[in-house]
Formats: sequence, structure tokens, C-alpha cells
Amino acid sequence: MDFTCCASLSLSLSLSLSLSLSLSYSSLAQSPTPFSPLFISTLELMERMAWGQAGVQTLPWYVVGSQVLGVACIVMTGVWMGHYGGGYAWDGSRLQFNVHPLCMVMGLVFLYGDGVLVYRVFRNESKRSVKILHALIHMMALVISIVGLVAVFDYHNKNNFSNMQSLHSWCGMLTFVLFFLQWLLGLSFFLFPWASATMRTWYLPLHAFFGLVLLATSVATSLMGITEVIFSAEALANILGLLLVCFVVLVGYLATKEEFRRPPNPEEEALSVHFNTLNEGSDPSSP
Repeated sequence: MDFTCCASLSLSLSLSLSLSLSLSYSSLAQSPTPFSPLFISTLELMERMAWGQAGVQTLPWYVVGSQVLGVACIVMTGVWMGHYGGGYAWDGSRLQFNVHPLCMVMGLVFLYGDGVLVYRVFRNESKRSVKILHALIHMMALVISIVGLVAVFDYHNKNNFSNMQSLHSWCGMLTFVLFFLQWLLGLSFFLFPWASATMRTWYLPLHAFFGLVLLATSVATSLMGITEVIFSAEALANILGLLLVCFVVLVGYLATKEEFRRPPNPEEEALSVHFNTLNEGSDPSSP
């Protein structure tokens, strides 16, 4: 396995560890604090997990499980393409094609799923900070996915192969375009609040719903891609497919379970109401 694969695995592992460790501290704290320590002792971490709020005691284990599955997907893809597929290169050969599945699994599956989970992991942090992190993780997913798309299109063009002929390619391109539009709309409605409170209230459930739909579509497209290129190590590829399904199921469960929702923060709600009234040109003190 060459440097590209190792770097990809290191990035995935570091993101997983940061999410899991941050969850253990921030989601199970009894109350939010303005300044959180950078490091906490193992004993204190265990105490916080033991004395966590009743509704979210199992949340850390689900999140850790999702990260284990996500990293396993990256590792399986890296081993499949890096070892059984011959490695990675950017020279127009078959090795350049191997960059495509690794980048797409990293971007449109693993990082996409982790971006969805930040609202479950960072339950007591500033909501704006969580929004920024959500947008940044999905921006990383977009960049890595673009690398994967460029790799496969360039490989096809240099070898005189036709593009966009399979169902996998159609579903993949549609998923990528819709994910990009979803990201832009999320920035427009929530991070840069030009939209009115009514518009944001209307769009929020749609944003959440289509986010999960596109994540499921990403995994479905990955499964179609696996069946197209499976030429050796069939058992490894089949296990990868099962891991992808398990990952998206667990992420979907965490994102939709009511008990795991971010708890309301009275201060943030008050600021939101104040901003909304100013944004709509009315008196903040009026009902």
C-alpha cells in the first residue's frame, strides 16, 4: 500500500478519533461550560460517561461504532485497490482508476456521514461553531470527491473509454451534483443567514431529509460500483459492501433518533429570536 493510501487512512483515523473523543467530553457533560479543557484524564472521562444524562448514555458507543465501521470501509477499500488492484498512480493507467473508489468512499460516504453526525457529537458547543464544522467537513468531502471524479474521467479519456454509460456513473454524478447543491443551499440558508426565519424553518426538515437520502444514495452507488469492478478478492469486496450498508444504517439511526437530538439552549434561542426580529425589521421586544 503506497503513500496515497496511507495518507488517506491516517486522515480517516484522525477524524474518527477526534469525533469519538470529543463526544465523550462534550455530549455527556452535565452542563455546558464556556471554556473546555483540551485534555481530561481517563478517570474523569469514565466518570462523565457513567454519569451522563439518561437519554444519551448509549450515544458514545453508537458513535464509536459508526467510526469503527467508517474506518473499516476506508481500510477495506485501500487494501482492495492498493494491494489486489496493484496500487495507485496518476499516469492514465489502471492504477489511476484505483484512486476513484478510495476517494469516493472517503468523501461521499465517510466524511459525508461524519458531517451529519457533528450535531449529535457536539451537543453542548456553540451552534454556530457546529454549523461551521458541519460545512467544513462537507467541503472536505466535496474536494476529495472531485479528485476521485477527475481521476476516473481522466483515466477514461486517456484510454478512449466512454464516460457516463453505466447506471453507476449516472447515479454517482447525480448524487454528487445534488450533494453540491445541498451544501450551497445549507450555506445560504443557515451559515450566511440572508434567509428569513420562515424560509429557514421551511427548509430545515428538507435539508435534513435529503441529506440522509443522498448519503443512502452514495452507499447504493458505491455498491453498484463494487459489482462493476469486482475481478479479484470477491470476499473482500463483498465484506466492504456489507460494511458500507452497516455504516449508513448506523449514521441514519443516530441522525433520526429523537433522544440523540441536540438539546435546546435557552441563550441560543433568545439570540435567534433577537436576530430574527432584527432581520425582519421588527422590534426585538415585541412578541
